This record gives sequence, C-alpha cells and structure tokens, in this order.
Amino acid sequence: MTSHQNGTISSEVSDFLLNCFVRSHTWQLWLSLPLSLLLFLAMVANSVLLITIWVEASLHEPMYYLLSILSLLDIILSLTVIPKVLAIIWFDLKSISFYACFLQMFIMNGFFAMESCTFMVMAYDRYVAICHPLRYPSIITDQFVVKAAVFILARSSIVTMPIPILSSRLHYCGRKVIENCICTNMSVSRLSCDDVTINRLYQFAISWTVLGSDLILIFLSYTLILRAVLRLKAEGAVAKALSTCGSHFILILFFSTILLVFVLTLVVKKKVSPDVPILLNILHHVIFSALNPIVYGVRTQEIKQGIQRLLKKGC
Repeated sequence: MTSHQNGTISSEVSDFLLNCFVRSHTWQLWLSLPLSLLLFLAMVANSVLLITIWVEASLHEPMYYLLSILSLLDIILSLTVIPKVLAIIWFDLKSISFYACFLQMFIMNGFFAMESCTFMVMAYDRYVAICHPLRYPSIITDQFVVKAAVFILARSSIVTMPIPILSSRLHYCGRKVIENCICTNMSVSRLSCDDVTINRLYQFAISWTVLGSDLILIFLSYTLILRAVLRLKAEGAVAKALSTCGSHFILILFFSTILLVFVLTLVVKKKVSPDVPILLNILHHVIFSALNPIVYGVRTQEIKQGIQRLLKKGC
C-alpha cells in the first residue's frame, strides 16, 4: 500500500483481520446454523420472487417491479455479509483485503440506504393505490418506476460514498485487527491514529437524516392509508386493505426497531457485551432479506398464483 502523501488514499496495511465473537467461542458454531439457514431462505425466496415476476407477464406492473428492486437489494446485502461471517466461523478465514473491506463498507451502507428508500417508494405506491385509486394508473407508471430506481440509486450512492472514502484515507499505523465480523465504519476507523470525528459525525448525520426522513414519510403514508381504509364502506374492503398494508407496516416497524436497538447498544456499550451489537448488525442484514419476499411477495395473491403456475411449468 502506498504511503500517506498529498492527501492520497493510503494505509500501512494491505489487509485487515476480522476478529469477532472472541468472548463467545462456544456458541459460534451454533450461531452459524441459523445464519446459514436464513441465508439459504433469503436466496431461494428472493430468487423465486424475481424469476416469477420476470416470467409471468401478468406481473409486469409497477408494484411488482418495485418488489423486484427490493429482492435484488436483499440478495446483494446478504451475499455481502453472511458468507464472510460463515467463512470466519467455519474456516477461520479472518483476513480481508484493504479494498475489499471498504467495498463491503460501501455496499452495506449504500444498499441499506437503497432498501430504506425502496420501502418509502413502496409505501407511496400503496398510498396512491388506496387513497387515490382512480389516479393510480396515471401516477404509478413504468416511467415512475424507472425514475424511482434512478433516484434510489443516485441518492443512496451520493450520500453514502463519502463514508468508505473518508475511512480509506485514514492513517492506520499498522493496526489491522478489526473487532467485528464485518467492515463497519466505526469498527474500522477505530484502528486509525488520525482524528475520526468527521467520519463519525458524517455517519451519524446521514443515518438520522436519510433513514429518519424515510421512516417519517413511511409512517405518514401508512397513517393516511389507515385513515382512508377506515372510511371504506364496501364489505371486506377494510379487512383486505389492512391485511395487505398491515403486514408491510409491521415489517417496516420491526426493521426500524432492530436498527434503534442496535444504535442504543452502541450508546450503552459499557453495559452490554461487545458481541451484542455485532450480532444485531449481522442479523439485520439477513433476517429482513428472508422476510421481505414472504411478507411483500408470497402474501400477495397474484404472486402466489404466479409461483404456483411457475412450479407447474417446472414439473
């Protein structure tokens, strides 16, 4: 690695060592079982959902395109985190190259922000479908999905790109042991002998402004949906709308709650085992990847029928 000169990217290390769950060796192998099962479930469920939407012409609609974006993000996030964690647990492969570490950091931050933004767009889609059903075909079009996808990619990439860039430009003074299973900004920058105040302030600001604004808009959308649903007079319409949107809202609430618990464990880390926030962070990258296609996809009647037709074709 090059030396630190004229503000260019530098480090005294060519790779890092991921050292996680050092205080919990006894249950590392037990942990690998649910992680591998969740990874398998996430890959299968999201792949089936993507293939079904791609093959079934009846599912070539904006709502299902948004589901496809979410499934693709889930697959990439899971594959970025879980295989490396399992390699550490099973084969003690703790080494990760300098650039691979910061690539993982970018994907985790960037794609997590993309997923949050996708939830927001999907909440807006449901808001228009329920609160303005007559205008839905003219508002939520294929062109809208393309614009939404560009916005999701551009916004998330622009706001999260500085995180790995700032960390990669730090001086590491030969320190290479990361007390984590993954290359989070906080864990990596802690090794630096430079001032990391800017890094941490930027991560904190982005986390609360970007994710916070997404959650506010999501809650607002579902509040308006709930108000509109309660005014419906048609028999069974309220139950159907609440069944569809209720499960979505519960998943998003669970998503934000786990994130809040993770942040709180970092704040009170002296009173909590260091392994707890690490475990929560890892689970956060795979639990929702496994649940999203089930809650958003399989519980949708049209997708369920599409999967059944796909399985019949396969047989």
